[in-house]
Amino acid sequence: MADTGESAERFDDVEAVTRAVLTASRLLVAVSAQSLAAVEERVTLPQLRLLVMLSMHGPAKLVVLAERLGVNPSTAMRMIDRLITAGLADRRTNPANRRETVLRLTDEGRVLVEDVTSRRRREIETIVTRMAPARRAALIDALTSFNEAGREPCAPAADSAMYPLGWTDAPLLRGD
Repeated sequence: MADTGESAERFDDVEAVTRAVLTASRLLVAVSAQSLAAVEERVTLPQLRLLVMLSMHGPAKLVVLAERLGVNPSTAMRMIDRLITAGLADRRTNPANRRETVLRLTDEGRVLVEDVTSRRRREIETIVTRMAPARRAALIDALTSFNEAGREPCAPAADSAMYPLGWTDAPLLRGD
């Protein structure tokens, strides 16, 4: 019979890491919720996701946005209509094909995404500064490996023009 010690140790290791990641995800969800609290009267979480997509990828056709968000085009259209009414997005004629319209962020929409992102970044920085420098270095290595395994692209630097909030095209969820 094969030695089960190694397999039991591996299971325990995976279980311990899974628990630690679940705990960290709870903390990150709390940080995200806190950063969203300032804008929750203006936009819903799904609407914010749409704004983030426009911020990350630039102007897009409705069908493309719906696909990226994993919703029906009619759902995306309702979200966009509300965001246009709120002054956070608008429709423009596609310069490459005048029969199409593209959706884009307004300046006000961009400011909203930047505000939510900067609040989130500041709170995470506050938490990270409480850690010992050696632990921070280990966390970078561990999270980099975790993100690579989940096929999640690295977040941009603080001075980047992009403001993702963790809603990419979700390759892990699509099974790519």
